[in-house]
Amino acid sequence: MSEFGRESWEARWSRALHEHGDRLGQRPPNAHLTAELEDLPPGHALDAGCGHGAETLWLAARGWRLAAVDFSATALAQARSTAEAMGADVAGRIDWIEADLATWAPPPKGYDLVVSLYVHVAGSVEEMVRRMAAAVAPGGTLFLVGAATEAAGQVQVSVEDARAALDPLRWEMIVAEQRPRPTGAGIDSVLRYRLR
Repeated sequence: MSEFGRESWEARWSRALHEHGDRLGQRPPNAHLTAELEDLPPGHALDAGCGHGAETLWLAARGWRLAAVDFSATALAQARSTAEAMGADVAGRIDWIEADLATWAPPPKGYDLVVSLYVHVAGSVEEMVRRMAAAVAPGGTLFLVGAATEAAGQVQVSVEDARAALDPLRWEMIVAEQRPRPTGAGIDSVLRYRLR
């Protein structure tokens, strides 16, 4: 079983929800995301690697219509349950999709916002960035966060990967920098681009 493969994450989510399910449901959305995106007008969004859904739920509560993708059925079930507890107005805005981001491709130009936070990339990071970027509609936003200091075996998006993957003639760089992680120790790569 790969340390960051589907079976491993399914086991991690099952254990975390069993031991700390009440706290996971209360975790706030990522502070990088809320700070950068709170002023965007709602539209259609993709949360690629949504996990337990904190960012999906935050966006849905602000009027966004979302596709939320993760390969952990356990995490998606928890996220769906939390959304339903928030009411039909929020839950009705979200389509939960069980899929592996290593191979799954979103519909082209289908979203005003594509977010992907702390996703462990199985293959080429640049290829994954280009695949997610292809889902952004003209004028839309691509928002990525990756751990800049990685544990052995982890590969996440970096500032360099995004710059290499995104054509500057097509993409306006709004943020591409390393920032301290808002909670806990560590440094994150925070990337926000707009499709021209």
